[in-house]
Amino acid sequence: MSDLTQSDSEDLEPEEEILYVYNNIERQRYEVYIEGTVAFMEYRDGEDVRYYTHTEVPPAYEGYGIASQMAKIVLEDAEQEHLSIVPLCPFLRGYIERHPEYKFLVKV
Repeated sequence: MSDLTQSDSEDLEPEEEILYVYNNIERQRYEVYIEGTVAFMEYRDGEDVRYYTHTEVPPAYEGYGIASQMAKIVLEDAEQEHLSIVPLCPFLRGYIERHPEYKFLVKV
C-alpha cells in the first residue's frame, strides 16, 4: 500500500479537485492538507481489524466532499490490506450506509 493515495477522478464532480490523502501511520490517521489546514480521519489498529474513531474537516471546508473522498480512500486501503473495519465514527458509518459496496468490510 502506498502512503500517498490519489482519489479517482471518475468519482468526482467536474468542479471538485483531486485530493491527496496521506496515511500518517505514526499518528494513526489519514490526512488531507488544504491551504495550511488539515482534515483527518483517525483510526486504531487491532489484529486484522481497523477501528475508525473520528473524522474532522476544518469548518471552512465542510460541504466540499473532503470527508467523503477520505472515506473512499480509507475503505479501499482496508480492502487492499485485507482488514476488517469497525466504523465507530458516525460519518464513516453513514458513508458505508450510502455506499453498500463497502459493507463486506465491516466486522460483525
